[in-house]
Amino acid sequence: MSKVFVLDTNHQPLNPVHPGEARLVLKQGKAAIWRRFPFTVILKYAVPAPQVEPLRVKLDPGSKTTGIAVLHDASGEVIFAAELSHRGHKITEALATRRARRRGRRQRKTRYRKPRFDNRRKKGEGWLPPSQISRLSNVLTWVRRLSGLCPITACSMELVKFDMQQMETPEISGGQYQQGTLAGYEVREYLLEKWGRQCAYC
Repeated sequence: MSKVFVLDTNHQPLNPVHPGEARLVLKQGKAAIWRRFPFTVILKYAVPAPQVEPLRVKLDPGSKTTGIAVLHDASGEVIFAAELSHRGHKITEALATRRARRRGRRQRKTRYRKPRFDNRRKKGEGWLPPSQISRLSNVLTWVRRLSGLCPITACSMELVKFDMQQMETPEISGGQYQQGTLAGYEVREYLLEKWGRQCAYC
């Protein structure tokens, strides 16, 4: 069960509370609803020196969905969990539609113009595609938002790397990685053999 985030009247994050406690202070008129999602209440008085417990936000990044969880550093109790859906594929589709319309417009207006394709600005250092920028911005926005609602002191991200060769042969090391199942194959020959020397679409 997700807990309720609490702010004092100076917008200072306090320890999250059980929904029952939040209902009680709302009924007594000591607090008001500040945000519906994630559900947050704001107290009508200041807390001078609050004793807050450190919380950690954990991220499980994915191309379409990113998992976000806030939990107690000491006990591991989950305070809040959510899935963040990205719109990277929609951005890609929108850019493809824009490109098609631009090309059609240019073809109609300047039919006999010599084609120009090498007049683009070079992509600088640290360039990212718009879909990845959107994904990164979504995650950063939610981490900042949660940091303003509860006392987050640390952030962790799951970085998954699989070593498929070591999963097949656990004792592999060093130069043995280069002597795998495809050693001695060229990519073209390997693909021809894989598809039985036929078209991949047949």
